[in-house]
Amino acid sequence: MDKIETADEQFLKKAGEAQKIASQQHAKYRGKYEGSAKVPITGLDDFSIWYTPGVAEPCKEIAADPEKVYSYTNKWNNVAVITDGSRVLGLGNIGPEASLPVMEGKALLFKYLGGVSAFPVPIDTQDPDIFVETVKLIAPAFGGINLEDIATPRCYDILERLRAELDIPVWHDDQQGTAAVELAGILNALKLVGKRIGEVSFSIVGAGAANVALCRILEKAGADPGKFYVADSRGILYPDREDFRDSKQVDREKLKLANKTNKQGRRGDVGEAIRETDILVAASRPVPGTVRGEWVKTMRQDAVVFAVANPLPEIWPWEAKKAEARLVGTGRSDFPNQINNSLGFRGIFRGALDVGASTITDEMAIAAAEAIARTAQERGLNEEYIVPSMDEREVFVNTAVAVGMTAIQQGIAKYELTEDELCKQALELIGETN
Repeated sequence: MDKIETADEQFLKKAGEAQKIASQQHAKYRGKYEGSAKVPITGLDDFSIWYTPGVAEPCKEIAADPEKVYSYTNKWNNVAVITDGSRVLGLGNIGPEASLPVMEGKALLFKYLGGVSAFPVPIDTQDPDIFVETVKLIAPAFGGINLEDIATPRCYDILERLRAELDIPVWHDDQQGTAAVELAGILNALKLVGKRIGEVSFSIVGAGAANVALCRILEKAGADPGKFYVADSRGILYPDREDFRDSKQVDREKLKLANKTNKQGRRGDVGEAIRETDILVAASRPVPGTVRGEWVKTMRQDAVVFAVANPLPEIWPWEAKKAEARLVGTGRSDFPNQINNSLGFRGIFRGALDVGASTITDEMAIAAAEAIARTAQERGLNEEYIVPSMDEREVFVNTAVAVGMTAIQQGIAKYELTEDELCKQALELIGETN
């Protein structure tokens, strides 16, 4: 007699299906992303326009007026996806070559339902100075820089330096991108459970780039940082914790959080951070069991749990549900409520590029979160649908419009378009890849 699989066994089986065929499919296509021509080519004579001798004319015009590079080339829509391979997904420091499948995948996502021409660029150095100089040297080809999978704490300095030294949008998607989508999920989860962002408490498991940015974005969106309880591998952050006493080794972003959060002065492990909180966001180790069911049981009524590590969540969604969490999200596409930066960065860059923004601000990220949340609200929220899925094209259009309009309002846009113009352009570019 055949064994009948339990619901948990069926979930686990489903969770492993993609991994089983991924290497086979990558080998079949020898990668998953390549460039293609935009212009019509009917014969060799066309190259007299697209290449020599005709190409000399736009070159001379750009030399005389550098802004024309945005009219005569694809720079306006080119984004470099750049990493040093030091913290790839949950796989750790696997290096630039091993990171390439992820960077190709990111470029593919940029193009699909984003209409952005993205290029994977792993850089073979983990020296921040060399990394920054290399990005600056290749920047003339690009209208934006997407930093990806760079370890803390150097990712903070790299981002800060590049934003200061380049006049195109530079962002680290693991920071603002992840935070924007998490905020969207939080806003809609709060709607469903009938709570307000300024009143709820948060347990933040992991104090890396994503959660550092989330805390900053949450505060700007109206949350009370005193009600954040942040825990890393050493336990809850608090100002006089032993590892914060060595000024040479301290992670300054963690120390900032320690000084601003945890108004109760809690000490202890992850479980103590989670106790009596309303919303748990884990972005830490991709190991189920990092967050335990018994800890989730200590949360307040109508608890919200986001376990967003990839490729595996810190707690399986059904385990969190058994522990009486009302709403659960993960970073994976094969479970309900995917809380993943892939829902945000395409529309955010689409909007920033379309108005020629010089940077991407936290206010633009919050506008993106609100647009993502509204898109789901328009379809009707429920416990297994608090953010749109990636096949809902309108979320990227709505996000692009919100981000572009915010950049214009903040005075950091080259071009002032109307909402209708931004919507039309986003629809056209995103529709080409749908």
